[in-house]
Amino acid sequence: MTSARQGGEPGRAKPGFFASIRLFFTDRDKLEPVVITLLAGAFAVIAGIILIFLVSKHPTESVRNFLLAPFLKKYNLWYLMIAMVPITFTGLALCIIYQAKYLSLIVDSSFYMGAVIATAIGIYLPLPKGLHPAVAMVAAGLGGGLIGLLPAILKMKWRANELVSSLMFNYVFYFLGSFIIQYFLRDRNQSILASLPFQKTFSLTKLVPNTQLHTGFIIAGVAVILVSLLIYRTKWGFAIRLSGANPKFATYAGLSVSAIAIYSHFISGFIGGLGGAVEMSGLYRAFIWQTDPSYGWDGVIVAMLARKNPKFVPFSALFLAYLRVGADYMSRRGDVAFEFITLLQGMIILILASDKLVSAFKARRLRGEALKAEAAALKAAEVLE
Repeated sequence: MTSARQGGEPGRAKPGFFASIRLFFTDRDKLEPVVITLLAGAFAVIAGIILIFLVSKHPTESVRNFLLAPFLKKYNLWYLMIAMVPITFTGLALCIIYQAKYLSLIVDSSFYMGAVIATAIGIYLPLPKGLHPAVAMVAAGLGGGLIGLLPAILKMKWRANELVSSLMFNYVFYFLGSFIIQYFLRDRNQSILASLPFQKTFSLTKLVPNTQLHTGFIIAGVAVILVSLLIYRTKWGFAIRLSGANPKFATYAGLSVSAIAIYSHFISGFIGGLGGAVEMSGLYRAFIWQTDPSYGWDGVIVAMLARKNPKFVPFSALFLAYLRVGADYMSRRGDVAFEFITLLQGMIILILASDKLVSAFKARRLRGEALKAEAAALKAAEVLE
């Protein structure tokens, strides 16, 4: 087999590494969404700086703390890496959902209930170290996967809007999880709502001594690789992308759109539940969440910044974690509240959710190309005459 046929199309050579880079930067259809994404991130940072100057009594110091937090203290760098872990899992889960062109946010429930399931296993199931968190992750993933199926089933059977149903389920499962912690897993000796302590074998190994950075960071990296392979190197991933791009054509090609929706939601929920178990076994000695951490909503931003491509999820998770660490460090050493990060996240969502922005760039370019083609055609007609 010649190299000319390795690209999958007869007679067409697969471009090399540098040629692929050149093609990317000359293919405006691929480049424009990336530029919009980078502009959204830059605009959020600039808007944050402007906001700091408007509300802070010491704006220069606050901006310095916001922008340079991960580099001012070594602890902040570990904190940055720790903060990436849960939003990487939820970002990956939502990449799968968005590739299938659904809008379900049930991953928030999958993550939360995955943590609750892992808590029960961490308290009551005696297992050897290493095996203990692994069993909890599998169980939490399966529970999260089953929860992830619910909006898809309602969509297929009764045409219920998956966004609305998933938001309703998020409330249901948050109160269900709180009920389980309150009445079955609670430590009555604590003054706050907290579970009984985990067994020592439940904790993940720390990657760096005297820090909270745990092996969940590596597990998240492996998850990125596996999801990328699933989406772009397997027939199931191809079916998800084809069904999302054109459901009618997928049906015509003999694919079951309903089955694709079911297993894509299950895999997404499994990743969410797995993330909840990793977070609980990596960082905590007991379940102490007083409210829903809402990592599912953070996953929305991560998936949107990554443009639904799991390969870019670590970079978008790094950016969001960078903003979070900077805002937290600044709020503890200045007069700007941590909640201002919510405003920046809202700006990012508004920019990325506006398809009209990308469409405007594309429409302007296509008009220019059409005018050039028309001018060339008129010139050729004049020459022929």
